[in-house]
Amino acid sequence: MRFVLYYLIVLGSSYVISTYGPHQRAQKTGDILLGGLFPIHFGVASKDQDLAARPESTQCVRFNFRGFRWLQAMIFAIDEINNSSDLLPNITLGYRIFDTCNTVSKALEATLSFVAQNKIDSLNLDEFCNCTDHIPATIAVVGAAGSAVSTAVANLLGLFYIPQISYASSTMADIIEYFEWNWVIAVASDDDYGRPGIEKFEKEMEERDICIHLNELISQYFEDHEIQALADRIENSTAKVIIVFASGPDVEPLIKEMVRRNITDRTWLASEAWASSSLIAKPEYLDVVAGTIGVALKAGHIPGFRGFLQQVKPKRDSHNEFVREFWEETFNCYLEDSQRQHESENGSTSFRPLCTGEEDITNVETPYLDFTHLRISYNVYVAVYSIAQALQDILICTHGQGLFANHSCADLKKMEAWQVLKQLRHLNYTNSMGEKMHFDENADLAANYTIINWHRSAEDGSVLFQEVGYYNMHIKRGAKLFIDKTQILWNGYSSEVPFSNCSEDCEPGTRKGIIDSMPTCCFECTECSDGEYSNHKDASVCIKCPYNSWSNGNHTFCFLKEIEFLSWTEPFGIALAICAVLGVVMTAFVMGVFVRFRNTPIVKATNRELSYVLLFSLICCFSSSLVFIGEPQDWTCRLRQPAFGISFVLCISCILVKTNRVLLVFEAKIPTSLHRKWWGLNLQFLLVFLCTFVQVMICVVWLYNAPPSSYRNHDIDEIIFITCNEGSVMALGFLIGYTCLLAAICFFFAFKSRKLPENFTEAKFITFSMLIFFIVWISFIPAYFSTYGKFVSAVEVIAILASSFGMLACIFFNKIYIILFKPSSNTTEEVRCSTAAHAFKVAAKATLKHNTAARKKSGSIGGSSASSPSSSISLKTNGNDSDAGKHKPRMSFGSGTVTLSLSFEESRRSSVM
Repeated sequence: MRFVLYYLIVLGSSYVISTYGPHQRAQKTGDILLGGLFPIHFGVASKDQDLAARPESTQCVRFNFRGFRWLQAMIFAIDEINNSSDLLPNITLGYRIFDTCNTVSKALEATLSFVAQNKIDSLNLDEFCNCTDHIPATIAVVGAAGSAVSTAVANLLGLFYIPQISYASSTMADIIEYFEWNWVIAVASDDDYGRPGIEKFEKEMEERDICIHLNELISQYFEDHEIQALADRIENSTAKVIIVFASGPDVEPLIKEMVRRNITDRTWLASEAWASSSLIAKPEYLDVVAGTIGVALKAGHIPGFRGFLQQVKPKRDSHNEFVREFWEETFNCYLEDSQRQHESENGSTSFRPLCTGEEDITNVETPYLDFTHLRISYNVYVAVYSIAQALQDILICTHGQGLFANHSCADLKKMEAWQVLKQLRHLNYTNSMGEKMHFDENADLAANYTIINWHRSAEDGSVLFQEVGYYNMHIKRGAKLFIDKTQILWNGYSSEVPFSNCSEDCEPGTRKGIIDSMPTCCFECTECSDGEYSNHKDASVCIKCPYNSWSNGNHTFCFLKEIEFLSWTEPFGIALAICAVLGVVMTAFVMGVFVRFRNTPIVKATNRELSYVLLFSLICCFSSSLVFIGEPQDWTCRLRQPAFGISFVLCISCILVKTNRVLLVFEAKIPTSLHRKWWGLNLQFLLVFLCTFVQVMICVVWLYNAPPSSYRNHDIDEIIFITCNEGSVMALGFLIGYTCLLAAICFFFAFKSRKLPENFTEAKFITFSMLIFFIVWISFIPAYFSTYGKFVSAVEVIAILASSFGMLACIFFNKIYIILFKPSSNTTEEVRCSTAAHAFKVAAKATLKHNTAARKKSGSIGGSSASSPSSSISLKTNGNDSDAGKHKPRMSFGSGTVTLSLSFEESRRSSVM
């Protein structure tokens, strides 16, 4: 805890010597009097006050050798100042020092003596009496802080503008945070020191998200069952670090019980009140308290102090009534005329021999002469010199430059408490050891702290206070605490920092999850979700990876997602590109063959001009698939669907027009010039253009209202798929739907004309090509919507290539085979025979249908005796049979004839196919 080691209490008054205050004291007169309060004893004897008689003052017990050394440090400092010619020349400092017995009641009794004398002095009794034994007022009191005694004294003297104590709870909290503990036990003395200290400590813990599992109060006056119950709770706790805000006497009963139970797996964190207490720092307690981390005042060196302590003698130091008891306790004897000797003779105490008072103190082992670390003694020394320096500033003050009203100076002979307090607040000087000393706004010494670790001495097993760090309260947060972990021995032997957390640390890749009805320090480790990571222990939350990254398998870091699209360099993309190029080459080859053999009957019978357009559209179909390969860009996304849709509509439109024209001609009963005119070449191209124009308009509207664009799809965990956002699925549906509608119409006409002469339209193969088209695109729809990423493009490319190859193979491969490998079938005679055969089939069907109708009619008129007329089919030719250009088969069907004229003259480009 942060504390003020010494109170600088300004009381300012003149008074006569009186019996106010405890009888036992150290006292010496002077021009200016300083007061002192030190725990010369550890406590008081317990007495039951039944008020049957006048209550007696309780007796102090258990002499405190270190407290006596603190008193000696104050006397030593005052003697040095009085012997100095530079500091307060011609002014003698005196003192009155009382024993607090480490008890509030005793401390307040002594404090009231200062207050009472000041009140008497304020009555100005010099007017009514001649006070021959007049001594100067007690203008300041030096008293130990960091305990309930100091707090009680401060509260009382605060009525006289005395500075209050402040706790260094942040020091303790910083140490806990430094070692990453979050599950601790807090124990505080049940007094004005422990309760405020633990209250501020709790606030510090809340700010740092550290939990206190147990919060207990303790006192040296607890009954045995209370101590045992407290030890039970500590033993059963899962927290391994115990923070104690209490003095040594208050802690000692608990330590004894812990030693009795041999509970050695706890780490103690000691406040300054017992960080170096001789009551606890004993070899017999080290199994429990070894490794204790303490917050102690910074140690210092006092030149000449050791010799002063060794010169103490009961007869020489008669002004110090505590010396006699010190001597008796040190040598375990009684001085002549000692009260304790009379008590021993009465049998109330154990027997001790008499001593002369001239024994050699250097021959005994006593904490009084322990110079390992002078902490409180050094700060007592500094406090006295600080008061002297403040008085020196008052002494040399020049009127007009003072700190008081109108820049006036205080009168050293008539000082009041608030004046000294004001001067102390502005004190800033460098002492004889070269240290800069200053006070804060409450006149508290701006002390620094040393972090100590309790070690076991290898020589005699005693306790060694090893300095392992420091805490500077006057620098920025984050740099105040320094600890050298390598110097710490935990539990007296281990270099591994103890674990005192409610839950095990959450490793990187996990986060702390809340457990219902448990403090925030208790948690369960939950693995980070995919796409999130944590890269340090005990992460409260997992951090979401950037949009272009993904978490690794352990969720400890993020890596850049792999970018995927249907690439030209991957095997699948290469295969599709090869197929597309192969389709273009094959289609170009077919077109080359058709151009080379354009005057042959097969080519002419397929309507050369429409065939060229059809082959060109197939090249566009194959080429459009290449736009789907490679990294999608905005322009490729806007180009590929229209290119595919328009190419296929152009292809199917050519097939539809050509197939429908032949069907109409061959199914006509009497072909006339009107048929030939209506189905002329220009009209065929017009119909193809109109069908294609509809698809073009669909694409224009689509690109205008919702143009496709490239899109990075982050929905897949570890991959970014660069795809095309089609802009409008409805528009894509219209594009494909219109294509399929034309294909369905084409399929209908092709199916209907499947029995026409094969050398003309290959109707059966067109039917197969349309079936292939439908199978491909019906399968495409579910495949398109069930795939993702680059596979969407791949599915569409496969559909384009499959349907394109189907149409190319079914429509043209048979013709190419005849042209290249069966030229004998590519003649006019073969075409005529095929046409004639089809004509005979049609005539036969018509005759059979006519005769059947006639029989039914005669049967209904003449009865069953009517006979069937004879029917004959005769084929006559008019003109010269050798005129191949005007070959007109003539067919007779009973009562009449029908003439079918077929001409294949080169000059008649609009002839029947």
